Amino acid sequence: MTDESSTLDITPQILLRAYACGIFPMSEGADDPTLFWIEPEMRGIIPLDNFHIPKRMQRTMRTTSFQIRVDTDFGGVMDACAASAPGRTTTWINPQIHALYRDLFDMGHSHSVEVWDGDSLVGGLYGVSLGTAFFGESMFSRARDTSKMALIHLVQRLNAGGYTLLDTQFITDHLKQFGTVEIPKAEYHALLDHAMQRRADFYALDKPSQHP
Repeated sequence: MTDESSTLDITPQILLRAYACGIFPMSEGADDPTLFWIEPEMRGIIPLDNFHIPKRMQRTMRTTSFQIRVDTDFGGVMDACAASAPGRTTTWINPQIHALYRDLFDMGHSHSVEVWDGDSLVGGLYGVSLGTAFFGESMFSRARDTSKMALIHLVQRLNAGGYTLLDTQFITDHLKQFGTVEIPKAEYHALLDHAMQRRADFYALDKPSQHP
């Protein structure tokens, strides 16, 4: 389902209600001032209890010198996701989307996972947290495997924080290797409804263990 909407009508609060109903916004391009709502008939999700890490990426996570941080440069991650890249001259992230999701970040509902090489941001992703659902929005790489590293860390963080749903919106070859599946809208809504009844903790992974 798609429906064009006046950008002036969309507030962060409306955006959160849309996510709770299974709808998310996009634009035709970075220079397009309008947004439209999307509700796919088939939805991509990563089952958090069946996340597959390829063996090569397991080795990469053990041996990398890169550092992974969260929420230290949300704006920088959005800028990088919106930037042109080889084979991609433009994205759907327009100025209105920038503003809305930065507002959600200020409200504690958007988060970034960042991969750093010293002082350089070399990969990452961002998304929206609501209930026990995390809605992945976009990711980027400026060095090999860094978006994959961000995704692996995200799943570890979501499992630690009691999340039940990781929504990827669509399914891609990049995501398939991690166990992403497509499910019908009705099945997705059942998972979403369950996720909206509870609360998760995005920062639980950072807290000291309560066990001796």
